[in-house]
Amino acid sequence: MPLDLPYYYGHSGEQYAFFRIPKLLLTDARFAEVSTDAKLLYGLLLDRMELSYRNGWIDNQNRVFIIFTAEEVMSTLRCRSEKAARLFAELDSTKGIGLIERKRQGLGRPTIIYVKNFSGVLSG
Repeated sequence: MPLDLPYYYGHSGEQYAFFRIPKLLLTDARFAEVSTDAKLLYGLLLDRMELSYRNGWIDNQNRVFIIFTAEEVMSTLRCRSEKAARLFAELDSTKGIGLIERKRQGLGRPTIIYVKNFSGVLSG
């Protein structure tokens, strides 16, 4: 049964916060094999970048890094651990397309994630 929801009027649609997903991820043929869920995860990781920057999470090479655990992916996307691992692998520079780079810290500490900026590299 569909929900009985009101319509938007005027600028009322601007009341929400949104995640940004770069348009190129959806339109560029080089990303055609990346799943929609992995593209959504990339948008979530980009969103987390702002918080990390404000918190001063910058390495000795001046790169912003984030921590976004598999548990956070599972909670946010309502998925199981296998899918969270697969989505990270799709985006990873080792196994996937290269939109993120993960660095394990060991000793039970969370993995550091560098979200890569592809916008200036892709042209033509």
